[in-house]
Amino acid sequence: MSDNYFKHVVEAALLASGRALSLQELHGLFDETRRPQTAELRAALTELAQEYETRGIELKETAAGFRIQVRCQLAEEISRLWPERPQKYSRALLETLALIAYRQPITRAEIEAVRGVAVNPNILKTLLERDWVRVLGHRDVPGRPELLGTTREFLDYFGLKRLEDLPPLAELSSLGDSNVQLPLEEIAPMAHAAIPLAPLEEELTEDDVAVAPASELLASAGRLSS
Repeated sequence: MSDNYFKHVVEAALLASGRALSLQELHGLFDETRRPQTAELRAALTELAQEYETRGIELKETAAGFRIQVRCQLAEEISRLWPERPQKYSRALLETLALIAYRQPITRAEIEAVRGVAVNPNILKTLLERDWVRVLGHRDVPGRPELLGTTREFLDYFGLKRLEDLPPLAELSSLGDSNVQLPLEEIAPMAHAAIPLAPLEEELTEDDVAVAPASELLASAGRLSS
């Protein structure tokens, strides 16, 4: 069976599915008599990715598998296809998510210690309902607070294969607000002075349930690391 056949089937499947497909799912597309070896399948994916290097789309491997997506450099132009889309997530939600992503496992109290405001319960509810965050366990202290961490769905949504693919916090400091003075090294213990972002936590509105690009999450992490 030609390599082009494998590549064409994989490309057609990724375009038709509209989601990431794992290697196992890609293997399942073929009859047993035509099924490629894993090395052949990966070679087809590599060749496909190379063909897309000069195009407006790219082949991306995430935690959920492989998917074809619009290049992030073109996201603003392509987003005009959906002029009625709601606004992005609130800064409060993104900062909460960024802290969980970068400092997991983390408790709600530790998030509040860094942000300097109470976490709106609706924010955590939204993150849990979207399967971006889950309860990993409980800290062995009085009250046994829940330990929060991110999920595979979080990685897939933000186009990441693993948590190690998140940029180091030190590289994000330039994205921070000039009025946030907490040094990066003071965030790690999660028990130092709070960041005075706002006197009261924001109310969750319809703006908090829209689509958030990865750049917004990283910007929030940058603000917290400055």
